[in-house]
Amino acid sequence: MRLELDQVAVGYEGREVAGEVTLAVEPGQIACLLGPSGSGKTTVLRAIAGFEPLLRGRILGDGELLSGQGRQVPPERRGIGLVFQDFALLPHLSCRDNVGFGLFALPRAQRRQRVDELLEVVGLTAHAGRYPHELSGGMQQRVALARALAPQPRLLLLDEPFSSLDPDLREKLSLDVRLILKQQGSTALLVTHSQAEAFAMADQVGVLSGGRLRQWASAYELYHRPASREVAQFIGEKIWLRGRVAPDGRIATTLALLQPRATGFTPGQQVDVLLRPDDIIHDDASPLQARVVERTFRGSEFLYTLALDDGTRLLSLVPSHHDHAIDQKIGIRLDLEHVVVFGVDEGSGLRG
Repeated sequence: MRLELDQVAVGYEGREVAGEVTLAVEPGQIACLLGPSGSGKTTVLRAIAGFEPLLRGRILGDGELLSGQGRQVPPERRGIGLVFQDFALLPHLSCRDNVGFGLFALPRAQRRQRVDELLEVVGLTAHAGRYPHELSGGMQQRVALARALAPQPRLLLLDEPFSSLDPDLREKLSLDVRLILKQQGSTALLVTHSQAEAFAMADQVGVLSGGRLRQWASAYELYHRPASREVAQFIGEKIWLRGRVAPDGRIATTLALLQPRATGFTPGQQVDVLLRPDDIIHDDASPLQARVVERTFRGSEFLYTLALDDGTRLLSLVPSHHDHAIDQKIGIRLDLEHVVVFGVDEGSGLRG
């Protein structure tokens, strides 16, 4: 299914929760609505499923009007599958019967074949006869996914599907689910507050904040080319490096003169430059020295908080075999491929 939202506004009892949401999910694509709690992402998902009417706008599936303009196609006629946060498995049914629950219209042999295919896809063939309480959380989520895929829905919606699982399992399962969806050729829309899940699973990600869609782009674009200061602030780890626009248009900072690939600022204007931890490279040969203020061990890497002599703070990701102590000085250099600059006062920005 090609899913389109055109200026969609949704809410409860006339109170708008999210508005002016416009996006498109192409067939076979995995997309995500990413945002904090209360941003309206689950309400938008419920509207797509047909559980909530629209206040304004339209929702279309393959060009067919599903919601809006006085029309509301019932949920059961939309061809949409759902995977819930709490799995919603039936405790009195086996793994096999849960997967086949929505297939009673099929002949028995055909139903069994479809269930067997999906159990193999999600890696649960050996557990077909077990009941939900006999399965781990990750296995239960796989059963829920197989059950949602069984009727071959035109679109699959996933509502915070990994939030009840521990972090290590969430990361692994999100990659596994992406692979399964791609193998099945499924079109899917995920909602989550976890950037790690969104980046691991989705081809396109929409940042929803304050009930508005702030940017709809790939994870790479969101991280390296945020459309606004708000998106930059929400996505990933960062620091803001104060700078000033030089007469030739470059940005003068403590670290270097930066050359953005766009214009829009006036000479002398104060700006903030977005720096990610991977923009600051540890380099023993560099004359620029910074003092280690904080360090966080992440296994393969350290995240160092560094301070320059003038008090400027920086973040740097360094391979963990470079084990530097607090207050130790290390050489650094700037390796900035994407120059992202926002005006200090008006919040305007440019991206390079």
